[in-house]
Amino acid sequence: MKKAYLIGTTVILIIFSAFTFVLPKQWVISAGYKIKFSGKFADGIFENLKGTILFDPMDVSKSSFDVTVDVTSIETGKELKNKHAVSEKWFDAEKFPVIHFVSSEVIKVDSAYIVKGALDLHGVKKEISIPFTFTAGNEKASFQGSFKVNRGEFGIGKSTGKDSDYTSVEISVPVTVP
Repeated sequence: MKKAYLIGTTVILIIFSAFTFVLPKQWVISAGYKIKFSGKFADGIFENLKGTILFDPMDVSKSSFDVTVDVTSIETGKELKNKHAVSEKWFDAEKFPVIHFVSSEVIKVDSAYIVKGALDLHGVKKEISIPFTFTAGNEKASFQGSFKVNRGEFGIGKSTGKDSDYTSVEISVPVTVP
């Protein structure tokens, strides 16, 4: 009887411990993140990033990203340019206070990853892909990525069909385990 109980308990523990490895790790965004942008008309950073990151590099199928950037946290190094950027001529922060990205899929490509999802910017939602790398330590890790956004496709400024329509974005996000 004791032997059957011991075997049954062991089997249950093994089954439940297996499920703990199936769940992706939730990461907390740490201080020191960087969201840099550069384009023909402006360069700078966004200073306010929040969100939920679930990521398991061993099983990316259960990973997800849901992050927002406060539009008014833009910093170009020039006060007048900052005011112009949040005005109705560009981001229109009063109507569209955040840039929001929600992933739909994360895939592994060689030693890197690609997150696909909906970018909601200036009231326009478009599917984008962001290639990134993930570097892990014990309780700390970092996501690094870069991509381009055609601002004209999001109704920001005039679209000319030239390279100047694109803004390059570089992201560096240190994270920790809660």
